[in-house]
Amino acid sequence: MTSRRAAGFFASALAIALTLLLAACQTPTPYQPSLNSSFGYSDEQLGQNRYRVTFVGNSSTRRETVEDYLLLRAAEVTRNAGAHWFLFDTRDTHRQTSYFTTFNPYPWWGAPYGFGWYWHSWPYDNFDTMAVTRYEAYAEIVLLTPEQAKKEPRALDADDVIAHLGPKAAQPQK
Repeated sequence: MTSRRAAGFFASALAIALTLLLAACQTPTPYQPSLNSSFGYSDEQLGQNRYRVTFVGNSSTRRETVEDYLLLRAAEVTRNAGAHWFLFDTRDTHRQTSYFTTFNPYPWWGAPYGFGWYWHSWPYDNFDTMAVTRYEAYAEIVLLTPEQAKKEPRALDADDVIAHLGPKAAQPQK
């Protein structure tokens, strides 16, 4: 391996290592409203007993965590509306994968050939690509009366959900 090729390989490896290190330093999205960022929960009342709830996680937040936080927020919305039971009318989780490519700025410069210098670079030496995935979960929930909840096998008890998932929710750092 020539010294220039070794330098290019080292620069590529260093770029990948730094990207992975920065991604590892990022903490998962805490359980918080998405007021000042694109990550966290949001909700909107759609009707008298219907709400849309969303939770968006960053690339360090696992899919299961995003879905748990969506469920927790749905339970809190239910309780804040004065109800005790709810069900998911629609629910889905989207995966968004972005690809980041870094360019190795150290191409091979050759010796003079004929009347000028030539530039030679191999594509596999100069580019590194990394995939970054994040999840967004959303749902429409319907609040139920106690009578409706008794007849509906999919009904969830908001207090029960909060008791089980609330203590696990990572709170934002102050």
